[in-house]
Amino acid sequence: MVNTALVTGASSGIGAELARLHAAKGGDLVLVARREDALNALKSELENAYGIKATVITADLAQADAAEKIFAATEAAGIQIDILINNAGFGGHGKFHERDLAKDQAMMQVNMVSLVNITHLSLQGMVSRNSGKILHVASTAGFLPGPLQAVYYATKAFVVSFSQAIAQELSDTNVTSTALCPGAVATGFVAAGDLDGTSMWDNAASPKFVAKCGYEAMMKGELVKINEASLSFMLNWVVPFLPRKTVLNISQQTMEKSN
Repeated sequence: MVNTALVTGASSGIGAELARLHAAKGGDLVLVARREDALNALKSELENAYGIKATVITADLAQADAAEKIFAATEAAGIQIDILINNAGFGGHGKFHERDLAKDQAMMQVNMVSLVNITHLSLQGMVSRNSGKILHVASTAGFLPGPLQAVYYATKAFVVSFSQAIAQELSDTNVTSTALCPGAVATGFVAAGDLDGTSMWDNAASPKFVAKCGYEAMMKGELVKINEASLSFMLNWVVPFLPRKTVLNISQQTMEKSN
């Protein structure tokens, strides 16, 4: 059975754990990220442990043509993408008007534009074969505005909406789209996004646990998966009924630094 998964942001964190899960089930991989050394180390680990084939593609998804280059590389290698896992993404801390606009533009490119582009390219083959699965790694941030992370929260709201919309469009096919929406996760995301000292990472989940939740939800074709029941209840049954100002104040408090 053909069962190749392309994973963006595969060099560490949730992406690497998702790759490990897929390899453990006998699936081949296309590993995409910027750090070639980390990708090659993961490739060796998974090929040796599970006897699968992993292909490394180094790419910076902040570049406008990255998705096209990644897809062209898979086509040139004769690789069929059966599962697409859009995991790459990053955040950043601070008031929007005080942040470097170029960094937020790069964030939008990675978190939204490149995600949309690689999804569009991959879907053509999936729909024609009437088979395929897509997992978008979004965030619980996609359920509310995020003062001090305004652009990041907005990009994740886009991903949550986009994933569900295309899932409905694909409902008459055997292709599914799932949005994984974790809360805080203990990865390099915190340091990379200048988020050290914010309270919401005090009880962060492990990347392995989050990846397992997401992978299983994707395989079942679930629409949206939040990894914590308490967060799911809060976001679906409490937050929608609170005054907007209260939601904004609470959201900002979780992003304020203690140091």
